[in-house]
Amino acid sequence: MALFSLLVAILVERLKLLPSSLQFNHLMERYHKQFWDDESLGTEFGVAMALILPALVVFLISHLLHGIFFDLLSLLFWLLISIVCFSHQNLRVLFKQYIQAACRGDVQACYRYAGQLDCTECLDVVDEQDLGHKVGQTVAWINYRYYGAVALFLIFFGPVGAVLYCSVRFYSDFNIKHNKDMPLVSYLQMLLDWLPSRLFSFGYVLSGQFSSGLGAWRQYALRLRCDAKTIVTQTAIAAESLPEAGNAPISLQSTLALLALSKRNFVLLLTLVSLLTIFGFVS
Repeated sequence: MALFSLLVAILVERLKLLPSSLQFNHLMERYHKQFWDDESLGTEFGVAMALILPALVVFLISHLLHGIFFDLLSLLFWLLISIVCFSHQNLRVLFKQYIQAACRGDVQACYRYAGQLDCTECLDVVDEQDLGHKVGQTVAWINYRYYGAVALFLIFFGPVGAVLYCSVRFYSDFNIKHNKDMPLVSYLQMLLDWLPSRLFSFGYVLSGQFSSGLGAWRQYALRLRCDAKTIVTQTAIAAESLPEAGNAPISLQSTLALLALSKRNFVLLLTLVSLLTIFGFVS
C-alpha cells in the first residue's frame, strides 16, 4: 500500500487536485485554533497532547478499518492520508513566483519570494548568485522536509507515522513564526529528523557526484548532534556541481541544478521502495 499511496499522492499533488482547505497545514491550523490556546500549550503535557492527538485519531481509524472489505477501506484511508500530507501547493506557488520573477529580472521580487520559502531562518545573501545558491539549498531542504521525510515515515510507520511527523513539523514552524518556546517540539523534531535526514541525504550522494557528496555526508552525518538541515543542504551542495555560467538568470542557475538533484533523489527513493515492495520488505 505504501508504494501505491506514494504514487497517487505525488500525482494528485502535481496535478493540484486537492483544494488548499484540505491540505495538511490548513487542517492543522483549524485544529490548533479549535482545540488549543496559549494556556493549554503552556505545559509539556498540553504540547504532547497537541502533537500526538492527530496521529492517535489516525491510529484508531486505521484499527477500525482493518480487514473490512478485504482491506479496501484501509487502502482508501492510506491514500487519503498520503494525499493530505503530500499536498503543499503554497510552496509550489512561491517557487513558481520566484522563477517567474527571476526570468523577468525582478530581483526584489526574487528576494521576497525566496524569503517566504523557508520560515526557519532569515535569508542572508549578498548578490544574485548567492541568492541562487541559497534558494537551491532551500529546495533541497524542502524536498526532504515536506516530501522525503514524510515518504520515509509513511513507508516504515504507515499513516500514523506520516501524520505524527507532519504534526511535529507544523508546531516546529509554529514556534518560529509566533516566537513561541516549546522545548518538547524542538526535541521531537530533532529526534524524528535524526535518522531520516541521514538516509535521505545519502540519496543525494547516490544521485550526484559520489566522491565529493560522500565526503560531505561523512563529515556531517556522522556527527551525533548535527542538525538535519545542515546535513541535507551541505550534502546536496557537495553532490551537485553548481554551474558558473549558463543561459538561465544568475539567480536560477544553482537553484535549477539543485532542483534537478532533488528530483533524481526522489526518483531513487521511489525505485528503492518499489524494490522493497517486490521483495516483500514493504507492504
